[in-house]
Amino acid sequence: MPGIKFVISDPKTRKSYQLEVEPTKALTLIGKKIGEEFNGDLIGLGGYTLKITGGSDKDGFPMHPDVTGPGRKKILLSSPPGFHPKMKGERRRKLIRGNTVSEDISQINVKVEKSGENALEQMFPAKEEKEKPKVEEKKEEEKPKEKKEEKKEVAGGENPSA
Repeated sequence: MPGIKFVISDPKTRKSYQLEVEPTKALTLIGKKIGEEFNGDLIGLGGYTLKITGGSDKDGFPMHPDVTGPGRKKILLSSPPGFHPKMKGERRRKLIRGNTVSEDISQINVKVEKSGENALEQMFPAKEEKEKPKVEEKKEEEKPKEKKEEKKEVAGGENPSA
């Protein structure tokens, strides 16, 4: 069984970090609702206090703070989360997940309320960008022109009456 992903946002540095935790460690969060705080020791962040801000289930449906319970419901939405209107006043009926963490949740978004001793930047080192070998650019513009010229020659040869 795959782990539960935590997206940890730090409002001070305006950065976010991803952490994958085994499902057995996240069992203590089942039953908590959006807006509730919990101790970061549960997921390996000692000294941190984290607040649940949202998440999504195993099929990608977002959690919505206005829907109580852990189940899915179809509700009429006019704003995020779950629907981003293209026009003013647009509304749409969408399937979303309730505000309670359950076993079906695969991603939980959290925000740092109280920082611990170690900075998150030290706990989650930055990924180094791998240098990609430079590939020689092919001149694609010349090839289609050659093909077009060949087609004209073939078309001219097929019509003997011209």
